[in-house]
Amino acid sequence: MTKFDPAPESRGQPKRWQEGTDTFDRVYDVLLGVTSPTAYTDIADLADCSPNAAKKHLDRLVEMGIARGETERGPATYERNEGYLEWQDASRIATDLSVEEIVERVEALESRRNEYETEFGTTDPTNVSVFDHETHDTIHERMEAIGEWQGVIRDLRLYELARQLAQNDGHLIPA
Repeated sequence: MTKFDPAPESRGQPKRWQEGTDTFDRVYDVLLGVTSPTAYTDIADLADCSPNAAKKHLDRLVEMGIARGETERGPATYERNEGYLEWQDASRIATDLSVEEIVERVEALESRRNEYETEFGTTDPTNVSVFDHETHDTIHERMEAIGEWQGVIRDLRLYELARQLAQNDGHLIPA
């Protein structure tokens, strides 16, 4: 095997990738599914490539801002950069919707956030205890509401960013 061989020999495992998917694309796809720091060797296994090839592409993804890497201690680990994914989502919203539609959505999200703040008596969903109730159904309902509230907060952040991008021709601040 050469230093950057694209894929190790098959071990009788079923193919996970479409024919023609290159190593970079496989590493990128695996990285997007990684939610916590993961060793590059594990990413290589999932991407069906050599560890050296995975590390090379992961380092490139770090340079691009798509990944975060810890290479100073122990084996190098990598995880996706959530900020990059949010930026992508906001850019897509800014492209797909008009400024007016984005503003309307922000207003609706702010209204929903205010309803949750009133219902739970706090502005931070992490301050709410869902287990201080007796019935399983009440606990489940509160857990579901907290999850939805956190989704509203995330969406509000995305739509606010999208509004700034749409109003400033793709820039955060006016050019």
